[in-house]
Amino acid sequence: MTSIPADLRYTAEHEWVRQPGETAGSVRVGITDFAQDALGDIVYASLPRVGDTVAAGSSVGELESTKSVSDVYAPVSGDVVAVNADLDGQPELLNTDPYGAGWLFEVVPSSAAEVDGLLDAAAYEATLGQ
Repeated sequence: MTSIPADLRYTAEHEWVRQPGETAGSVRVGITDFAQDALGDIVYASLPRVGDTVAAGSSVGELESTKSVSDVYAPVSGDVVAVNADLDGQPELLNTDPYGAGWLFEVVPSSAAEVDGLLDAAAYEATLGQ
């Protein structure tokens, strides 16, 4: 059974958003348990840089696994203020701890309404058809 924490917001692209992030005013972004399972063993993560401005729905990086390469999308528009440098040496954290140590990046949303518009846990689970 796929883990879907109730305290997070989700996107149809299988990413999660946690409020607040570690940096003031930010939200933390990662991939869901469903996504990491579908990707298989993740071997490389290409992520946005601190200081980048991202637009909601735009591709901001890639995750490379033994099966495929998948885009990472920005769930909200805003400025990137932190990136998980641990993934450089340990991309497997995305598989072993997708909701914790395997986070991707943090962004300060340009609009709080974008975060509020994301899926809650029940709505995300419904997209999975489980």
